[in-house]
Amino acid sequence: MTRQPLARFLRVAAVSLVAASALLFAVACTTDDPEPGAGAVETATPPPTATPDTGTAGVSADTILFGQSAAFEGPAAELGRSMRLGILAAFQEVNDAGGVNGRRLELVSMNDSYEPEAAVANTQQLIEEEGVFALIGAVGTPTSRSATPIAAAAGVPYIAPFTGAAFLRDPSWDNIINLRASYNQETEEMIDRLIRDLDITSVGIMYQDDSYGRAGYGGVIAALDRRGLGPSSIGIYTRNTTAVKTALLDLREGNPEAVIQIGAYEPVAEMILWARRVEWDPIFMNVSFVGSNALARALGYRGVGVFVTQVVPFPWDDTQPVVAAYQRALKAHDPEAEPGFVSLEGYLAGRLAIIGIERCGAEVTRSCFLDSILGANELDIDGFPLSFGDGDNQGSDAVFPTVIGFDGRYYQVQTLRGLGAPE
Repeated sequence: MTRQPLARFLRVAAVSLVAASALLFAVACTTDDPEPGAGAVETATPPPTATPDTGTAGVSADTILFGQSAAFEGPAAELGRSMRLGILAAFQEVNDAGGVNGRRLELVSMNDSYEPEAAVANTQQLIEEEGVFALIGAVGTPTSRSATPIAAAAGVPYIAPFTGAAFLRDPSWDNIINLRASYNQETEEMIDRLIRDLDITSVGIMYQDDSYGRAGYGGVIAALDRRGLGPSSIGIYTRNTTAVKTALLDLREGNPEAVIQIGAYEPVAEMILWARRVEWDPIFMNVSFVGSNALARALGYRGVGVFVTQVVPFPWDDTQPVVAAYQRALKAHDPEAEPGFVSLEGYLAGRLAIIGIERCGAEVTRSCFLDSILGANELDIDGFPLSFGDGDNQGSDAVFPTVIGFDGRYYQVQTLRGLGAPE
């Protein structure tokens, strides 16, 4: 079995056969998200009733203020914009219904360009100057690694960061609420599918040279090690750049049949496009942080057969109640916005925050908010289950493998087996 024919065959068979299967669901892969203004606050019509001020920072008689530091500029900008879009859709949905116990929810968003130093400054400003109740929808591992100690020292909840890094799941944190599955779970799924479905054991790794990249890299290494294997080759690139040519050369040295990429959409797309140009054709797989919609757009027709693991349901499958609710909320907030994986994750983050506030009743405090979620064990967001518990601050363990089809849409893949044999 030769590597290149297998990958070429999979790109054709993975769509032509999968698209005809009832095991796949199509989703749109384009989104035009609005640019947030610096420190912008976006809310819906104030509710008609109000409740007393509890004295908790960010909580007034008629509002609860959340803060977000995320990338709104640079190679990861679409991730921040889409997370913000989903959160605002959830907040407007509840505000339009009268708020939570008479309080409307507001969001202050600040740009950190996916840089840790800016995330630190933003986090301090959001807590000390803006006086937010909680932080929500941060984007990235390096930025979260820098911001979380500040939030913890101030006792500020850190809700649903867009990262699967293991350090955020350490039970010693008492203020972090994770929504999504971890990178370890995503990479375990990838290695399991490659070996079990396709008998591929030659795997290369490209990763971003920072805490995010190393978190994903560690997950791949652990998954391989559990099977007595190691990486065939490794390529590394610098965060917030698309300088991937050296990584490409290093990866090709090991001639892997599959490459797992731990990066953002711009450098990942650059790597795949360069590989196609030089007629190097391994199977490319990516974790959810890549930014699926942006990746598909950047790759165009050359994206056929590229795999991405997702951690939320398909944002186009309105047969699922949570997705139908998300689509309605998104359309009400921004009629021009297209559904996407990242904005759906933002919407789920907003809904989770709403549940925590609702459970506190009129007296909203940070300790009550954290206890209402982390101590709840089982929660449900319109059919999307979350489970927390003692020493477990991660709600969902779900991982959904997907592949880009000829039409630029993502298709869910239940198994890679049966997609064909090498030429």
